[in-house]
Amino acid sequence: MPDMEILFDISGMLFLLVVLTLLVKPLGTYITNVYQGNRTFLSPILMPLENLIYKAADIKHDEEMDWKDYAKALLLFNGLGLIVLFLVLKLQGILPLNPQGFTGFDLALAFNTAVSFVTNTNWQAYSGESTASYFTQMSGLAVQNFLSAATGMCIALALIRGFTRHTSQTIGNFWQDMTKSVLYILLPISIIAALLLVSQGVIQNFDPYTNSSLLQSFQTPDGRSIGNQMLPMGPVASQEAIKEFGTNGGGFFNANSAHPFENPTPLTNFLEILLILLIPFSLTYTFGLFAGNTRQGWALFAAMMMLFILLLGVMYWSEYNGNPLVQKLGVNGSYIEGKEVRFGIGSSVLFAVSTTATSSGAVNTMHDSLTPLGGMVAMLLILLGEDIPGGVGSGLYTILSFAIIAVFIAGLMIGRTPEYLGKKIEVFEMRMSVLIVLTSGILVLIFVSVALVTYAGISSILNPGPHGLSEILYAFASASNNNGSAFAGLNANTLFYNLLTALAMLVSRFVPAVAALAMAGSLAKKKYIPPGIGTLPTHQITFVLWLAFVILIVGALTFFPALSLGPIVEHMIMHTGQ
Repeated sequence: MPDMEILFDISGMLFLLVVLTLLVKPLGTYITNVYQGNRTFLSPILMPLENLIYKAADIKHDEEMDWKDYAKALLLFNGLGLIVLFLVLKLQGILPLNPQGFTGFDLALAFNTAVSFVTNTNWQAYSGESTASYFTQMSGLAVQNFLSAATGMCIALALIRGFTRHTSQTIGNFWQDMTKSVLYILLPISIIAALLLVSQGVIQNFDPYTNSSLLQSFQTPDGRSIGNQMLPMGPVASQEAIKEFGTNGGGFFNANSAHPFENPTPLTNFLEILLILLIPFSLTYTFGLFAGNTRQGWALFAAMMMLFILLLGVMYWSEYNGNPLVQKLGVNGSYIEGKEVRFGIGSSVLFAVSTTATSSGAVNTMHDSLTPLGGMVAMLLILLGEDIPGGVGSGLYTILSFAIIAVFIAGLMIGRTPEYLGKKIEVFEMRMSVLIVLTSGILVLIFVSVALVTYAGISSILNPGPHGLSEILYAFASASNNNGSAFAGLNANTLFYNLLTALAMLVSRFVPAVAALAMAGSLAKKKYIPPGIGTLPTHQITFVLWLAFVILIVGALTFFPALSLGPIVEHMIMHTGQ
């Protein structure tokens, strides 16, 4: 039976990865056509609406911007979105579609939540079904799910243009890129996904919460008899679709994708994982098409997929072998504590790896219950910058920054000025790449240190010792890398954590974003240099391996001490029988 379980799990993982790989080329091609202004099968329907949006908003979409104007527009747009969402959260009590009569969020929580959804983090220090109205979920949170995902795609697109344009002063028009991202890419597929989810039982309604009778009543420890349960309702499917497709991750319910109203069947579990991974991997092919050499895109895809499979295997091995202390009690087979028992260990691990390898943060498994090494894999995937494959857009511009660092180091080894896609990599590009790659890591280490030396930081820990350190490390890793998933066991709804995680989310989202745009502007101005005999071929397997090695080395040098004191020590303690 254990062998059959392993075979079934691995077969399911391979099937999803094969389907994903087969979809990369068609979706990557479609995304390229959208951004290059080519006619698509949706153009007859959406082009009139697109032009109407430009006219109504007075957008001169045919006028391109330099990187500074592009960055100003991006920051202005997201700043206004932050203010609007904050007001929605604060004024929730007097707004419509609030059948449960929820009051507005308190000040610190409203600020944290607004920052969270605008930065594509969706860190939730609240329980959605007991805090947020239907109006808030739809007009506030779901809208930002679209806009924050589109923002990441705009940044990636601008950097792609920087690599592929020559002696150009401009990198596109932010307003046009934002409109196309939402209208042609995110919205149509989200509608289809929402309908598929509804067909499987994901709820979509505006009903008040339902008081349902239990099949069998039970006694509480204080002697009370409980015979019914309040079932939350709401427009879940529409938010669930963009939550996954935009690698947002904010759940309608506190249990997120472990809740049967969000994720009721094995098919929805498969679909949600696929949606999480689809755009981040497909953008590599888009990059290759823009560059005029799809092998460059497939090289990035291969590096991402290789690391993804490696860490997926490590987590599955750790979770399948489980806790030796539990096995001594006579429990054999996979370790299911905290897992989604409806889908099994394989689908639970695949979901956990997918959500931490991207900036999604959606969960169908409680990461706090993973084995120490399994939890470390989830944490490491976030700490590596979420570039294997990373979030929508953010994953591509992060791995491109790693590629620049990789070719720069290789150039130093052979004593030659490094080049990537015909562009010389000089000091400015290296500075911006380092800023993109290391900003979140530096924030994690600083904020974890602050939390560990203050009462406000350690008083929220549920589990003392190395696991408590892991809880704090995971929280700031999740916030600083715009992931949003939680290790649980940490009371994050305090003034201290609401303010510090909000600061981490803001800085780690927009500092790398501006750095990527600045690098795009610098690269676009450069002349194209034809490859010579000393040019490092960046489309071959040797570069793929070198790029993967650089990503792992940067992560190891930055976070190995912290991981050693947390999950690695906890793993050793577990195997000593304590």
